[in-house]
Amino acid sequence: MNWGYKILFVYIFFVAGIIVLVAKSSMQNQDLVTKDYYEQELKYQDKIDQTERANALSSLVKYEVREHDIMINFPQEMKNTDLKAHILLYCTVDKNKDIEKNISTTDGIILMPFPAGNKGLHELKISWTANNTSYYYEHKLFIQ
Repeated sequence: MNWGYKILFVYIFFVAGIIVLVAKSSMQNQDLVTKDYYEQELKYQDKIDQTERANALSSLVKYEVREHDIMINFPQEMKNTDLKAHILLYCTVDKNKDIEKNISTTDGIILMPFPAGNKGLHELKISWTANNTSYYYEHKLFIQ
């Protein structure tokens, strides 16, 4: 076999490899984080302001991952106030494992249950309102 055929086989192998990679990449799931991504991006400064207000409290939001729930403790200033919270347990890998709840409390403690199979890396995103002021807290956690 002369060198011309060898070059031809290299080109054919290269083109076949590119075709396989394009076919595999087109079969991948490409979900966006949210459907209204651009609208949320425009309102991002509000989230920054809410995060700064939450960081200015006497302490940060504390959470404890237990067997089938997460216990969320709000700072001392949130005790004995009417607190309305929107909690999102966002799974970074599978959107079917996301859990979203709207909860009200006056004692500053929330128990948020999650299914037993909901393991892996998550983001806990909490936005709440107390005394007509909005706050936001976000933290990554790993559920075992």
